Amino acid sequence: MTEVKSGDTVHIHYTGTLTDGTVFDSSEGRDPLKFEVGSGQIIPGLDTAMPGMNVGEKKTVEVPADQAYGQVDPNARQQVPREGIPADIPLDPGTQLQVQTENGQVLPVTVLEVTEEHVTLDANHALAGKDLKFDIELVAIA
Repeated sequence: MTEVKSGDTVHIHYTGTLTDGTVFDSSEGRDPLKFEVGSGQIIPGLDTAMPGMNVGEKKTVEVPADQAYGQVDPNARQQVPREGIPADIPLDPGTQLQVQTENGQVLPVTVLEVTEEHVTLDANHALAGKDLKFDIELVAIA
């Protein structure tokens, strides 16, 4: 049988869960996830689990936060004056927004807190600081 090696394009089905069992993502009902092993297209902890797998093989991969979306970076949280945000923008905590940086880059952020004076925005990935678990099945090696 052919084993996965770095540089192969693979197709996997997966279910990603938090340590408490909460599902945060799954390919169930969708096409398999397709990516090139070792290319940095997916989180490192899942990428490094692929080499050596055979088509049809299933396994569970535990990925610590440092090998997933990293630790929460307090510098990625910023307070902005509330008056600088248009009135038609929803500001409920947990709301996902996109902001444009000074150099024109679009950055996804989450509203953390709202006061009369400030809105605290968080640019950390929603899964930053969390250990993850993936149940994966190798469907194909392209």
